[in-house]
Amino acid sequence: MSKRIIVLPVAGRAVPDPQAGDLLPAEGREVPDNAWWRRRLADGDITSKAVKAAKSQGAK
Repeated sequence: MSKRIIVLPVAGRAVPDPQAGDLLPAEGREVPDNAWWRRRLADGDITSKAVKAAKSQGAK
């Protein structure tokens, strides 16, 4: 399973989401942590926050 992040567009920016085929919604979306989103982050088009990892069923 690949790492995922939650990304939100910076105010006034329209950021395409190549996987979904639309624009990133203002409330953000969980996306794969890959080069596309890292470039958007470096360009200042988006902000990100980490996705909380769910505990597995067997973990105590």
